[in-house]
Amino acid sequence: MVLISVLNDALRSIYNAEKRGKRQVLIRPCSKVIVKFLTVMMKHGYIGEFEIVDDHRAGKIVVNLNGRLNKCGVISPRFDVPVKNIEKWVNNLLPSRQFGFVVLTTSAGIIDHEEARRKHTGGKVLGFFY
Repeated sequence: MVLISVLNDALRSIYNAEKRGKRQVLIRPCSKVIVKFLTVMMKHGYIGEFEIVDDHRAGKIVVNLNGRLNKCGVISPRFDVPVKNIEKWVNNLLPSRQFGFVVLTTSAGIIDHEEARRKHTGGKVLGFFY
């Protein structure tokens, strides 16, 4: 069995552990995209600290959970999102206007939709969390 989407597997592990009420979750393999996505989640307080474990292979990440995450997921394929269409994606993916974030990969890095709107940059949609 081959692993198709590393990011999808990581977010699924986090979501399942969060539903079970776990305090920590181990994600493997590790990738730069996962690390950036987790950094955005941590910046907004949806997960706690995370630690990258180097095992001289693909690497592992240990994520501390704080019980604030309701749902997270990957959008596949990674659709192009111009600046004017960010609002449409936010309305489709998130339950309300007050909370949740759509994560985009842009020329300014992997950022959430609010920061992308501030920087006036579009990109490709990676996923969402709320």
